[in-house]
Amino acid sequence: MRGRAESTAESTAGAAAEARSGNGPVHRGRALLAGLRAPVATRATALHAGAWWLWALGLATAASRTTNPLLLGLIIAVAGYVVSARRTDAPWARAFGFFLALGAVVVVLRVLFAVLLGSTVGGTHVLFTLPEVPLPGWMQGVRLGGRVLAEGVLFSFYDGLRLATLLICLGAANALADPARLLKSLPGALYEAGVAVVVAMTFAPRLIGDVVRMRAARRLRGRPDRGLRSVAGVALPVLEGALERSVALAAAMDARGYGRSARVPPGVRRTTAALTLGGLLGVCAGSYGLLAADGGMLGLPVLVVGVAAATAGLWLGGRRAVRTRYRPDRWGVRAWLVAASGAAVATAFAVAAAADPAGLAPPTVPLTAPSLPLWPAGAVLLGLLPAVVAPSPAEAARTGGGTDGTDNRHGDDSEGGDGPPRGLPGRDGPPPARDPGTAARRRAAHGEDDGDHGRSEG
Repeated sequence: MRGRAESTAESTAGAAAEARSGNGPVHRGRALLAGLRAPVATRATALHAGAWWLWALGLATAASRTTNPLLLGLIIAVAGYVVSARRTDAPWARAFGFFLALGAVVVVLRVLFAVLLGSTVGGTHVLFTLPEVPLPGWMQGVRLGGRVLAEGVLFSFYDGLRLATLLICLGAANALADPARLLKSLPGALYEAGVAVVVAMTFAPRLIGDVVRMRAARRLRGRPDRGLRSVAGVALPVLEGALERSVALAAAMDARGYGRSARVPPGVRRTTAALTLGGLLGVCAGSYGLLAADGGMLGLPVLVVGVAAATAGLWLGGRRAVRTRYRPDRWGVRAWLVAASGAAVATAFAVAAAADPAGLAPPTVPLTAPSLPLWPAGAVLLGLLPAVVAPSPAEAARTGGGTDGTDNRHGDDSEGGDGPPRGLPGRDGPPPARDPGTAARRRAAHGEDDGDHGRSEG
């Protein structure tokens, strides 16, 4: 009994020592959870822009394989949740609402065209009858008005919802990926195209600002700022300013060595052109095979071969570029996880389309209520992985301690702060300056206390 008591006491003392030293199982579990927690997005930890596009394209590919409104709505919900959890306050991050509205417009127009022009889907359920407009004989096969069938309207709604889901998935990529960083990540073979797009993106807002400024100046001078009479007065100064900026930018880029390229043998140039062109054609053909309903199993092999050929051509073409990159974006483990989640959703839907086509494309003739296939729906939930592993925007890390929106995470150990407390030299900059009057008042107070104490002792 004494030996058992001693062993129990030793184990208890050892567990307490491990707990005090931070090596116990509880502390190891907390450390593991802290390591899995998504970091705050900074310039060094931000997710690669290409990962967001691969994730969105995976969801779009899955949406193209189904007309089930339940699955399409689930894909839209997943994309919307990830966007709301990981988008920033940048201007491009506000594009998701526009794509949602565009998707709604697409659905409404698709149903409206089916009502006015009819549908090729047959049926027996007549909703209502519109006045039919007689058309000439050379327009045979086209009608305006007539009977509106419930089967045709439902089929048009399913088809429009699928197209709207594709647009919303692309809108999610636009809202999450920084376009400037995406252009900086282009391979060396597309260097000139990336520079042209960046210049265009930079000049377009300036042109709009010039137009607004010219119109305001004309209003202040009492001249018309609308209509054809104001076009010449606004367009000429705007074009003149754009031309001056273009010349200045061209001179600056020429002085910095833009447009230089290394010498490459003619055989390498011809091989690069053949690989790039053939690869892009293979990518187009393979993508069509995957997105089309009757693409068969040839779409994926053609797409893989095309991607491989295009990658080889871009790599060879990148040898001509002599530029260097300042702080390139890294493709880390989190980027792989985000891209893999989109690819997993697309793969699951491709397999489901071959195994259970009726579940992904519910029939409209006869009218039946769509059912939710379980494992394709579970595969869609894999698209929520970026909301967990992707770095969270800086605004999400605020604890709300003040009304001024200050970042309070470095001074709270319970929240996993990894930096010095606020006010110390380090990540938050130099310590705040002290008020000189405060120290003077303290010295005066101490002097008065000492004097009072001396007088009381005397």
